[in-house]
Amino acid sequence: MVFVEGGLPGERVACRIFREKPKFDLGRAVEVLSESAGRRAPRCPHFGVCGGCATQHADAATQMAAKQRWLEDNLARIGKVQPEMLLPIVYGEEWGYRRRARLSVRRVEKKGGVMLGFRERRSTHVADMRECHVLPPSVSALIPAMKELVEKLSIRERVPQIEVAVGDNATALVFRHLLPLSENDLSLLRRFGDENSVHVWLQPGGPDTAHAFHPEASELYYDLPEFGLRIRFRPTDFTQVNHAVNRILVSRAVRLLDPQPGERVADLFCGLGNFSLPIATRAAQVVGFEGSRELVERARQNAVANRTVAQFEAVDLFRQDVKAYGPFQKMLLDPPREGAIEIVKSLPDDWPRRVVYVSCDQATLARDAGVLVHTKGFRLAAAGVVNMFPHTAHVESIAVFER
Repeated sequence: MVFVEGGLPGERVACRIFREKPKFDLGRAVEVLSESAGRRAPRCPHFGVCGGCATQHADAATQMAAKQRWLEDNLARIGKVQPEMLLPIVYGEEWGYRRRARLSVRRVEKKGGVMLGFRERRSTHVADMRECHVLPPSVSALIPAMKELVEKLSIRERVPQIEVAVGDNATALVFRHLLPLSENDLSLLRRFGDENSVHVWLQPGGPDTAHAFHPEASELYYDLPEFGLRIRFRPTDFTQVNHAVNRILVSRAVRLLDPQPGERVADLFCGLGNFSLPIATRAAQVVGFEGSRELVERARQNAVANRTVAQFEAVDLFRQDVKAYGPFQKMLLDPPREGAIEIVKSLPDDWPRRVVYVSCDQATLARDAGVLVHTKGFRLAAAGVVNMFPHTAHVESIAVFER
């Protein structure tokens, strides 16, 4: 079997093998002999070099059909399960969607100075971007100015990354710097923030050292209008990359969970309260569980700011179960790529009645689905894909399990 980079289903291509493995080979298309109807010209001039996107040569319908098939194949092959119903695909906007990004920075004298962009495909080198069509246009337009700014800094060799975070109210840029900034550097950063209407944050160490610099009172938020909520966050907090699709995802998850007055609902890996707070507006009793104490505190602050009643607890969900807090009639899981295997293994026989599982990794979702269906007495009522990350191989999935 050969997996061919740059080829689409149904096409005939000439390919070059670049890696041989025991069970399959990896190849790259060097010539397309017969094109798929789903092929199109990539929009970005950096496509093929930049590792930020992988599938701009396929239209949206082709990309999402493939992601839906991957979900079904993973569920069948890994979990030995099949959903009773496939949920409609959520597409969203293809361009300008990426509200979070970590841009690498490197100064290479031989290449003209500061280079800024995502990593090159299958490489640690920095793709020297001039524009990016998946970033919001306002951020893409700042790329040349960001390069110019870093070039002027006294420590331009020691600025490895700029993190981008876009809220509904403002854009923040977090400058990671490995050496102290001079007074002139700080003046340049202030001027850059003022001239480009962005919030400037500085990060001299790990993520916990990130702090607002200019303006000093910098706060970002995103709105969930359907639920009348405003979620505040720091630029280094985890939030969904695609805010528009996140609104649709939250709406779908709450609708599928169907919380009712008087029911107790658990939201595991709750983060800032992205799902917990909307669920709480439906009059259910909600307890959100999260491993990060900082995120738990911000979730509590978001509950207070939105005048919403919800309980949040700091729990290591990879080592502890939540039975002591139960019972819960319904449960929402939104784990990281590692999935929630310890959680699903520890579920009691009599609760919850329904689980809505939001996943960013189809393989671990399929593994956990196998345990829920074959060991814990659930049926896989529905599953589907959400296009949180257009033009990449990443996909957000959502599944509903019923006793």
